[in-house]
Amino acid sequence: MSEDKQANYFEFYELPVQFNPDQNAIKAKFYALSKKFHPDFYANESEEKQEEVLHLSTLNNKAYQTLSNANKRLKYVLELKGIVATDEGYQLPQSFLMEMMDVNEALMDLEFEPDAQKLAQVKNEVDAIEKQHENELRDLQLQHDQHPDASEKLFPVIKDLFYRQKYIARIRERLPKA
Repeated sequence: MSEDKQANYFEFYELPVQFNPDQNAIKAKFYALSKKFHPDFYANESEEKQEEVLHLSTLNNKAYQTLSNANKRLKYVLELKGIVATDEGYQLPQSFLMEMMDVNEALMDLEFEPDAQKLAQVKNEVDAIEKQHENELRDLQLQHDQHPDASEKLFPVIKDLFYRQKYIARIRERLPKA
């Protein structure tokens, strides 16, 4: 059903669009709707009604999975606001790419010449960059949630940090597990 693409999980859960919604409210709404739309309660209904309930139950599960996960929620809010598009070719700043070039070169070196000390150094560097981005992002998200009407200027920075995080996640996948 293509209706899921247009569904607004925040509206479905009767919550304001926020980066940090009340997780207890999300959980409570999920459980309430799980009971309300449980297929067993509609076993004697028409096939059409059973389809509708199945759709709403699926929507409830997707909403909960998205709104209860910080990374999925970040992406979802940015897509909902039209800030990020699926498969968007976003260009990261040159300064960030230069910084990451050093990390990438170190990773290539480590592939050919494993070195526990150098690996620890690279991991620490990636951790520090990631932590800095997480802190900036958390601050911006809180600013948005406190003043949603005045937060349009925050979106370009949030978008940039979102894509930096994605880049760092790909680097993390390349880090040797040793």
